[in-house]
Amino acid sequence: MANLPIKPQKTMPNLVHIVDPYADVEAKVLNVIVEINSHTLNKYELITETGHLKLDRVGYAPLVYPFAYGAIPQTWDQDNDPLDVEIVNVMEPIAAGALVEARIIGIMKFEDGGEIDDKVIAVLAADKRQDHIQSFTDLGEHFQKETTYYWEHYKDLKKPGTCKTLGFFDANEAVKIIAECVERYKIDYLPKFE
Repeated sequence: MANLPIKPQKTMPNLVHIVDPYADVEAKVLNVIVEINSHTLNKYELITETGHLKLDRVGYAPLVYPFAYGAIPQTWDQDNDPLDVEIVNVMEPIAAGALVEARIIGIMKFEDGGEIDDKVIAVLAADKRQDHIQSFTDLGEHFQKETTYYWEHYKDLKKPGTCKTLGFFDANEAVKIIAECVERYKIDYLPKFE
């Protein structure tokens, strides 16, 4: 993963557009660009045109991210951003901007202000402590309650009632949504390069 299929350059390459979505398709391991660590109020977002991180906002509510959070390269979700990933059970902080390999264990379908903004659920592929986790259901019922509560309430002090969790689904459904987002990236985003 650390070696990109390009020659050395004097300028920083934009990982959003040159790294493949998958590190290992068969094992359902994604490449994820980390935007946010767990336990922070700060909302960082990738600038898709450059690949840099921008502080988008500081959370209005005293709810911190209960997971690390990032985006899948070469994907485009219906909210006009790369597809989001929740990286759960992270033991140590991950540097924002880091490229990590994360294994898919499910997806949470989500609506934010009327827009579809799904969240792939994954664990770090390199963390052997996570090998036994094959599905989001292995995280227990409290994970779903906590995640639902977070997403449905993190904007309450700014835009109450605008976020709605639409359910949790298995890794196969996540793979299907990722494929749709890869296709949308090719159709809706890539033409911007021309």
